[in-house]
This record gives sequence, structure tokens and C-alpha cells, in this order.
Amino acid sequence: MTKSQLIAVLILSASLSACGGKDPKPIDCEEGLKYQNREQGKRVVVPEGLDPLNEFAEMPIPKADPEAPEPVPGKCVDMPPTIR
Repeated sequence: MTKSQLIAVLILSASLSACGGKDPKPIDCEEGLKYQNREQGKRVVVPEGLDPLNEFAEMPIPKADPEAPEPVPGKCVDMPPTIR
């Protein structure tokens, strides 16, 4: 076996071994996901003597529509809620 063939076999076996493994873990939609319980953080305070931050560079996070229907229990939400 030549050196290039050996490298090709090693790369192929490494890539195939990455595909195997345990069964996929089912997602529990009732359990809160990491991003669902986040809160807005504190604003950055610019020390005196430095240039102020650009207000237009901020990305405000809008609130979800409170009138949106609740998702069916046990079903995962496929789309995010509408934003007004």
C-alpha cells in the first residue's frame, strides 16, 4: 500500500467513524431550552474620556406578540412568534 493510499484510507475511516454513534437524542419541548430563559443584560457604560457608543449599532430585541396562540403541549414550536 502506498503512502497516499494509506492516507486516503485513514481519512475515509475517520470520516465514516464520525457518522456513527448513539441514536439521536429526542428534544423535550416542555423543558426550557437555553435561549428561552434569557434576560436582557445591562447596558455598557462608557468610561469618561472615551468616545460614546454608536446608538445605531445596537440591535434591540423586540418583544413577542402577546396575542399569539400558545403552542400545543408536547409539540415543538417550528416558527418563532410574530413580532410587532
